[in-house]
Amino acid sequence: MTFLPGNEYWKLRTNHGVKRKFETSEDLRNACFEYITWVHDNPIMEDKASVQGGEVIHYQLPKMRALTQGGLCLHIGITQETWITWRGQGSDLSEVVKEIDEIIKVQKFEGAAADMLNSNIIARDLGLADKKENEISGNINYKLEDLSDDELKARLKALESE
Repeated sequence: MTFLPGNEYWKLRTNHGVKRKFETSEDLRNACFEYITWVHDNPIMEDKASVQGGEVIHYQLPKMRALTQGGLCLHIGITQETWITWRGQGSDLSEVVKEIDEIIKVQKFEGAAADMLNSNIIARDLGLADKKENEISGNINYKLEDLSDDELKARLKALESE
């Protein structure tokens, strides 16, 4: 579309090619807290069954829903790439992003520590997986979790005979 000389309609736009979804860092913080509230108010419901008086009774057991960066981004209408960009650019939004990232991390850690979330999954997600390394003869390092039970038993037996 071409504009007639002197037409300055384009200046009425609020942005020029870069759309910012949140006008202030407080707008972003409020949107993030809406997600956190939604997660708290909407636990995952597990179907349980028990036998009472010879009859099977089904009931719903609420289970903690973990906060996730992906879930947050979907909830507030941005991509994870945008979230990561905001974290690294040192803008007014980056402090909010770092704060919310820390809230997500703490919620997952505390949920796993209290056995409300699967500790193995959360440990991997947070980069806390226990990576035990054992030096075995010949100065070769093996991660114990990479060895099958039979391999581990064979290597332990070999060490005992040395």
